[in-house]
Amino acid sequence: MDLGVGRPAPLGATRTERGINFAVYARHADALRLLLFKGLDARMVAADFALNPRVHRTQDIWHAEVTYRALSGAGGYAFRAEGPAEGPHRYDAEKILLDPYARRVLFPPGHRRAAAKGEGSTLGRAPVAALPRAAPRLFDWSGDRRPAHPPHRRVIYELHVRGFTMRDPTVPEHHRGTYLGVIDKIPYLKALGVTTVELMPVHQFDPDENNYWGYMTLSFFAPHAAYAAGDDPHTELKTMVRALHAEGIEVLLDVVYNHTTEEDETGPTYGFRGLDNATYYLQTDDGVGYRDDSGTGNVLRTGHPQVRQLVLDSLRYWATEFRVDGFRYDLASILARDIHGDPDPYAALVTDIERDPVLAPLLHVAEPWDLAAYQVGVRFPGKTWSQWNDRFRDDIRQFVKSDPRLVATLMKRLSGSPDIFHPELPYARLASQSINFVVAHDGFSLNDVVSYNEKHNRANGHDNQDGAAINHNWNCGHEGERDVPPAVAELRSRQRRNLLTLLLLSNGVPMLYMGDEFANTQGGNNNPYNQDNETTWLNWRRRTEFADLVRFTGRLTALRRRVHALGQPRAWTPDDVRWFGVGAQLDLRPDSRTLAFALYDSAGAPELYAMINAFWDELTFEVQVAPAGGWRRLIDTARPSPDDAPVPEDAPSIPPGPVTVAPRSIVILGM
Repeated sequence: MDLGVGRPAPLGATRTERGINFAVYARHADALRLLLFKGLDARMVAADFALNPRVHRTQDIWHAEVTYRALSGAGGYAFRAEGPAEGPHRYDAEKILLDPYARRVLFPPGHRRAAAKGEGSTLGRAPVAALPRAAPRLFDWSGDRRPAHPPHRRVIYELHVRGFTMRDPTVPEHHRGTYLGVIDKIPYLKALGVTTVELMPVHQFDPDENNYWGYMTLSFFAPHAAYAAGDDPHTELKTMVRALHAEGIEVLLDVVYNHTTEEDETGPTYGFRGLDNATYYLQTDDGVGYRDDSGTGNVLRTGHPQVRQLVLDSLRYWATEFRVDGFRYDLASILARDIHGDPDPYAALVTDIERDPVLAPLLHVAEPWDLAAYQVGVRFPGKTWSQWNDRFRDDIRQFVKSDPRLVATLMKRLSGSPDIFHPELPYARLASQSINFVVAHDGFSLNDVVSYNEKHNRANGHDNQDGAAINHNWNCGHEGERDVPPAVAELRSRQRRNLLTLLLLSNGVPMLYMGDEFANTQGGNNNPYNQDNETTWLNWRRRTEFADLVRFTGRLTALRRRVHALGQPRAWTPDDVRWFGVGAQLDLRPDSRTLAFALYDSAGAPELYAMINAFWDELTFEVQVAPAGGWRRLIDTARPSPDDAPVPEDAPSIPPGPVTVAPRSIVILGM
């Protein structure tokens, strides 16, 4: 017989001695069909098997083994499912359904997202899964080792695989916008001081969806094929990881397990919805609509055991097959829900990840909020997880643009945010669990933070209503980049350096966004999620135009590596730091915009002195402490390059006495 009983595990399509075993979860389905397609053509059905629930079903799993004889000439497979279509169920026997465990997705020439939204068959218009290869290509991982940087020594660089190199003339044309293109930029990343790259989503998403960022996942197991220069994204992604590891750079994947590309009840039926909508998605109270805590139309029911298994299996696959070093979890607070979608202090999925022997040693970074929950700090249940610290972003931006009443807050952010990541038991968190950033992909670029007062998002197609309304940005007196007065241009240059200085000289783990080190602009668009064009592709001509800022950023990362207090996991204590104002007395008045501090090494000797002036006039600071050999001026954000950040041996000595700090600028003294 060509169709055998098969086994319920593992899920997905797995080669056996006799053929391929297919196993898929569809608890509420009454009937299931397995379709095989001729070659890689998702339009031509080669075989259509009706599975017998008495034979091919074990509890909630449908399974069958198809012999190699029956598989001859086939290259893809999919399912059709019958069942109830009312209440929380949305079965439609006409829809071609993608296996949630597909390792590679095939898109027919007639693929149309609109077809999956409407009535009728989607045969020839819907994605299907590729069969596992008869002889999988073995990848040579010999000599590969994970860099495993200590958390407090990381410098993270968030990048989009396509946008990073699409406009880079130094990258071979056929590598631009691909995994291989990232390899071409490794020397640049190393020179910048990057230890860790965080890739925006590389899970396969729908090419027919108005999408660029990739936060609308179609398959949690398949690498996005369009990021490959050739026809083998698996090998190219592995090649990229291996090359980054060889240069001591870690790889984090931004993963989206909180929702899928199927959107709300008007969205397409690609797989999850058609196989078991009631299991995979959280429903509204009436049991008909979808919860939308993600803002994208649906929310995965991550508290359900089957969905938890899906997420864990996916994470283990990327950790073992691609050897990535960790994950950044989009809207991670959704992963901390129970089966009903309520916040769960015990968060089974989060705990499972922390305890899993494969996953536990890796870096896990939460974006700990969504539309219904905000869990930054001790409120997020992951004890060992790192977290994006949006409070750092907002507070630093406000201080740099001279907002009042922020000196005490600035001290906390510089120290490692102990007010958020409490060091005391029983909710202890480390400062090194705070991922500090002033810019990320969703929002203004660093240049645009200091160049625009308003968002300019009309190209996105939402009448400029999308994107955050409050950004704590300031255009320095002129909107945009056309006809910029010289004084405004100079102030913007200073403000960019101020933001980078406070980011890279704060306790915690700093994260840069690609291109900010050379003042890349998105034209004031603070939500370019659907702009697959020059708005989001890095303009590498600015790498030359703003070479001084690139150099400045590299000098900051080098200084960071040398300072003891910036290389420890806990928040600063009085043994690490002493605080001052322009004189010996710390100034915490509401209208104060100045702060000075000294950092000490493990032997108690001063190794860095910072003077921060967010006031609009120059001020004279009295340096309160100095090492035996005296200070050198290592950073001055008001000076032109290279005097803004000279190499230490060329840095000018600072005689004892007062130091003048220019308006809206920072001076860092060191040795």
